[in-house]
Amino acid sequence: MALDSKKILDEFEDLKKRYKEIKAAYDGDCILNELEEYKKITLDKDFWLDKEKAQGVLKQISTIEKQISDWSTLDDSYDEVAIFISMIDEESDIDDDISIYMDKFRNTLNKMELLNLLNLSDDKRDAILTIHSGAGGTDSQDWANMLFRMYSRWSESNNYSSSVLSFQDGDEAGVKEVSLEIKGLYSYGYLKSEIGIHRLVRISPFNSNSKRHTSFASVFVSPILDDEVVIDINDKDIKIDTYRASGAGGQHVNKTDSAVRITHMPTGITVQCQNQRSQLNNKNNALKMLKSRLYQKHIEDMENKKNQLSSAKKDIAWGSQIRSYVFHPYNMVKDHRTKHETASVDKVMDGDIDMFIRAYLLHQMENSNE
Repeated sequence: MALDSKKILDEFEDLKKRYKEIKAAYDGDCILNELEEYKKITLDKDFWLDKEKAQGVLKQISTIEKQISDWSTLDDSYDEVAIFISMIDEESDIDDDISIYMDKFRNTLNKMELLNLLNLSDDKRDAILTIHSGAGGTDSQDWANMLFRMYSRWSESNNYSSSVLSFQDGDEAGVKEVSLEIKGLYSYGYLKSEIGIHRLVRISPFNSNSKRHTSFASVFVSPILDDEVVIDINDKDIKIDTYRASGAGGQHVNKTDSAVRITHMPTGITVQCQNQRSQLNNKNNALKMLKSRLYQKHIEDMENKKNQLSSAKKDIAWGSQIRSYVFHPYNMVKDHRTKHETASVDKVMDGDIDMFIRAYLLHQMENSNE
């Protein structure tokens, strides 16, 4: 055979062990019972009287059905590989098929192991991701824009929908601040690993002397809430400002004072939205962002008591980064929390960050078990 059969068999045994472990932790009967309970609710004659509650139930059904489908895909993939492995000594022309099905099984298993780590109640929620440029002037504003592109590409690759809630242009290039609404199952669970300071080292394209420059940008992620979570905001605690929008969004944004900025005085949290032509719609979106931020603050306050999320409150400066992206004098992206690193800088900047997300979630799990 063209491929090393021993190497293939050894890898299959390793994948098989991981598959058996993750299957042992999966309670399929419990999931099916939960699905049936939700479906019974939809049969109630008054089900649609509360439209928002009904949509929430349908969303839960869709989530569970997707979960069951994913597990079924994993089982089918394992069976396919097992069949080819059983024929490995009998056939001499199945090398390519083995590689194809082994890759599929490995990728599916990696995905399910990652999902298995997302077991908190908020992990399934949609997310709001905000990027702020930090120390470094124009270079940092350009860096913030590069991160904006990276997360947009990541969203696309995961079939998530993303929309810009707020975009503040940089002085000369890039962006000072941008907020994205990312919708898709487990988007918050994945992206919470990105909270913190991201550091870039490169030859500055804005420096005529071609000197090496260090730039910083912060990433903040919060879950989008539904009716299950109630965040009360006192009108006396918020200050609402309107202003003329700027940046991407067409000609209209620069003609009316449709942009809205809301400041929550007790916490100092400020959010803004300018993507809608209607000031009312921008206000509603900004309130949604504020509730999301306040809920995330509550999560962090609880976690900080366990010293698990202190990095999210660091200054955007030296010594506080969670991840470094080095373009010069060598290529490397390194996460300082997990020590995971790769030389494939271009792939990372094109949105291939799942390796870092996986390493972070495993790191969090290990720390919680200590």
